[in-house]
Amino acid sequence: MKKIELEIVALSHSITQTHSYAVVLGEINGLRRLPIVIGGFEAQAIAVALERMNPSRPLTHDLMKNFMMAFNVELHEIVINDLQEGIFYSKLVCSSSNDTVEIDSRTSDALALAVRFGCPIYTYDSILDQAGVLMEDDNKKTSSSAVTSETGGKDDLKSMSLEDLNSLLTEVLEQEDYIKAIAIRDEIKSRGK
Repeated sequence: MKKIELEIVALSHSITQTHSYAVVLGEINGLRRLPIVIGGFEAQAIAVALERMNPSRPLTHDLMKNFMMAFNVELHEIVINDLQEGIFYSKLVCSSSNDTVEIDSRTSDALALAVRFGCPIYTYDSILDQAGVLMEDDNKKTSSSAVTSETGGKDDLKSMSLEDLNSLLTEVLEQEDYIKAIAIRDEIKSRGK
């Protein structure tokens, strides 16, 4: 089976489940998105790595990375390889100087490690067909133009107040429009907040 490379495109509160978060993976050079519900601790672990924060003490996934590095174990990739009854299953593809092994992992933990190691994330067509969401070209263009029409363009995001940006971000996340959310989030980040 051909592996399809994904990247993390959004991390937000889950709209469907309380006290949960959703990490949205996007197909690189493609239009499909794979939303995965994860717990709060795992979302925090992913967010800390994505934002390149340095906690005063290592978090669990940092400890795992340090342990692997100390024993010369490389994480080459993670593969989301199965979906059963709404639960995603993943494996870590690791190697040492004399062996390559695949280790079962919760998908949220695998993603937290992938962000720390900077390794690729893969899945298969069958999983994207089962649980993926297709962002059609027209929707993608509409999403980008919706930011343009609502705000007058990316430059106009710069003219909005931080309060208005946060309100707009909440609104587009409720609509699960992650493409708009990314542009708005980037503008909020550029202001140092």
